[in-house]
Amino acid sequence: MTYTVYDDVITMKLIQEACKVLGVSMEAILKLFGEYFFKFCKMSGYDRMLRTLGGNLTEFIENLDALHSYLALSYQEMNAPSFRVEKGADGKMLLHYYSDRSGLCHIVPGIIEAVAKDFFDTDVTMDILDMSKEEERTGKKEHVVFLVVQKSHRQMRGAKPNRLQDNQDIQRDQEALEAAFLRMKEKYLSVSVCPVKKSHWEIVRSIVMFGKGHLVNTFVPVYPERLWIEQKTFCNAFPFHIVFDESLRVKQAGVNIQKYVPGLQTQKIRLDEYFSIIHPQVTFNIFSIRKFINSQFVLKARRERMPEAWKSQPALKLRGQMIWMESVGCMIYMCSPKLRSLQELEERKMHLSDIAPHDTTRDLILLNQQRLAEIELSNQLERKKEELRVLSKHLAIEKKKTETLLYAMLPEHVANQLKEGKKVAAGEFKTCTILFSDVVTFTNICAACHPIQIVMMLNSMYSKFDRLTSVHEVYKVETIGDAYMVVGGVPVPIGSHAQRVANFALGMRISAKEVMNPITGEPIQIRVGVHTGPVLAGVVGDKMPRYCLFGDTVNTASRMESHGLPDKVHLSPTAYSALENQGFEIIERGEIEVKGKGKMTTYFLIRNLHASEDEIMGRPQSLPDRKGANAQGSQDRRAVAIMRYEDSEQPPPMSDKADASDELAPEGSSVAGQDSVEAAETRRSSDQTETPHFPDVALPSAFCALL
Repeated sequence: MTYTVYDDVITMKLIQEACKVLGVSMEAILKLFGEYFFKFCKMSGYDRMLRTLGGNLTEFIENLDALHSYLALSYQEMNAPSFRVEKGADGKMLLHYYSDRSGLCHIVPGIIEAVAKDFFDTDVTMDILDMSKEEERTGKKEHVVFLVVQKSHRQMRGAKPNRLQDNQDIQRDQEALEAAFLRMKEKYLSVSVCPVKKSHWEIVRSIVMFGKGHLVNTFVPVYPERLWIEQKTFCNAFPFHIVFDESLRVKQAGVNIQKYVPGLQTQKIRLDEYFSIIHPQVTFNIFSIRKFINSQFVLKARRERMPEAWKSQPALKLRGQMIWMESVGCMIYMCSPKLRSLQELEERKMHLSDIAPHDTTRDLILLNQQRLAEIELSNQLERKKEELRVLSKHLAIEKKKTETLLYAMLPEHVANQLKEGKKVAAGEFKTCTILFSDVVTFTNICAACHPIQIVMMLNSMYSKFDRLTSVHEVYKVETIGDAYMVVGGVPVPIGSHAQRVANFALGMRISAKEVMNPITGEPIQIRVGVHTGPVLAGVVGDKMPRYCLFGDTVNTASRMESHGLPDKVHLSPTAYSALENQGFEIIERGEIEVKGKGKMTTYFLIRNLHASEDEIMGRPQSLPDRKGANAQGSQDRRAVAIMRYEDSEQPPPMSDKADASDELAPEGSSVAGQDSVEAAETRRSSDQTETPHFPDVALPSAFCALL
C-alpha cells in the first residue's frame, strides 16, 4: 500500500533473494534499483518537480533535502537521507551521504547517474572513497563519501571540430559581446550616483537597448550603507528568527518565537539548551551547522524546558535556513513553525495570525489540509479495495459451495438453465436403465431403534452408494426413506448405461456388507431391482425443483425391487437382454407374478466376469485391500478410481426434447416419486409398520431435522 511503512528487514530479504535468483551482487541489484526508482518517480508525476531542483547536477543534489522535506508532508513516516556536496576541480566533487538506514547506499549511484544522463546530458562515474559510522551525528549513522566525476557531454563528444575561420568568428563575436556588456554595466552603475534629467523609463530603455543583451546577465546588487529598519520592526516582521554566536549564545529572537519558547527572553542563554536538531542529524555546534549550511534545518523545542502547563501539548518544531554573518561572527536562523495541518496548529495552541502574512506556511497549512484529506480518502479506498478483494474471494468460495450443492440436487446443465431463469424443457430418452433398492426389514429396524441410529445407518449406506455413482458415472435421482434410485443414460445418453447400472448394483451389495444393523450388529441386507426402457425426464416444481423421470419404465423398475429377494439383484427381461453377452454372470429366476404387470420371466445378476471387486468398488489398485474395515466413512476417504467404459470419453448427443414443458407426462405414464411411494406402501402393508419418507438430501443434519 502506498502510505504503509515497510521494515528494512523485508527490503534486505527481497534483495538477498533477488541476488540468489539472478546470480549477481547486492551492489548491482541496488544500483539497478536506483536507476529504476528514478524512472518510477518520473512516471509517478514528479518529473517537473525534479527538473526544477537545479540547473546542474551539483545544485540538484544540494536541493534534494528540500525535496524530501516537502515529500515528508505527505509521507509523514518517510525516513529520508541527507546529502552534502564539496566542490572540487575539473568537475569533480565529493558527495557525502548520511542515512539512518544502513546497507542501502549503493542505490545512490544508480539514481545520480540516471539523473545526470537524463536531465543534464552528462556521464557520471561514482566511486566510494570512505564508508563509516558517523560519530559526529546524534547516534551512529551511516556516512558514505562518493567521488563524483562528471565527464564531457555526449553531444560535445560527438560534435565535429569547427573550422579555424569559424573559431575566429566566434571569438571575435564573444569579445564584442563582452565589451558591450562592460559598457552597459558602466552605464547602469552611473545611474544611481549621477543626477540625470531623463525619466526612469528612458534610463531603463537606454540600458537594455545599449548592449542589445539581457539585463539579468549584468545585474550587480546595490546594498545600502546602513540597514533601514529598526530592531522592533525587524523582530515583528520576522516573528520566528534567532540570532546566535559561535558559542550558541542567543543574541536576538523574533517576538512570536519568544511567545512560544519563553526562555528565549532571557539574555545570553545557549540555544542548544532549549532546542535539539532534528534534521540534518548533526551535533549541535557551530562547526557542524556551517558544514551543512546548505541544508534545511529543523529544530525541536525541548519539552523539559517548557512551562509545566505546556508539557502536555506537542513540542514546537521550526524549519528554516541558517545564514552565516561573517562581519558579526553570528548565525541567523530564519524559520517558520513546521506545521502540516490545522489539527497540528490547534494542538500547539497556535493561530494563523501568529505566522507572518508574507510567510507561505499559512498557504502550506491550508493546502496541505486538503491534500491530507485526499490522502485519507485514498487510504480508505485502498482499504475498501482490500476488503472487497477478501469479500470477493470469500464470495467465490461460498458460490462454489452453493453450486456444488445445487449440482448435487440437479444435473449441471439443468441447474445452469434454472440459474439463468430459463424454462427447462422435458427430454425423451429412448432407452435407459433404472435401479431401485431398499433395506430388508427396514420398518422393523425403525421400530426398535432410536432415530439417530437410523440416521447414522442410512447416512453410512447412502455415503457409500453416492461414492459409487461417481465411480460408474450414473445419475442419482432421489432417495425416499430407505429407497435409493439411480439411472444410467440420463440426463446424458450413453450406450453402456445397462453395464454401468449393473456394476453399480454389484457395488451396492458389497458396500451394504460394511453397514451394520443397529439391532443385530450384523451387516444389513438390501433388495435391488433393475429395468431397462424409455423414459421422459424433466424438472417439476418452482420451489425445490426436482429432476424427475416419468413413464412405465420407472414403475416396472420399482416392481423389480419390491418383488426381489434379499441380497439379490433382480433383473427384468429387458435389463437381461441389455446385459446378455456383456461379461456378466446371470441366472434365470423363472416366471413370477408381478403386480400390475402379470406374469414375467425375471433373472438374478450374480457377478461381473471381467472386473475385480476393487474395480467395481473404484478402489485404487496401488492401495492394499481394505475389505473388512467397518469404520464409518473409511471407504469415503479413499481416492475414487472411476471405472472406464468404452463410451466414457465421448458420450453421444442428447436425444430430442419435447416442445413444451406442460407435456411432461404422456397418457399412461407414471411419476417416479409416486411409483416409489406405492412400492413403499406395499412394503408397509406387509411389514405392518409405517415408514417415514425422506427427500433426497446430502447432509446428515437434514435427516435429523426430518426425523
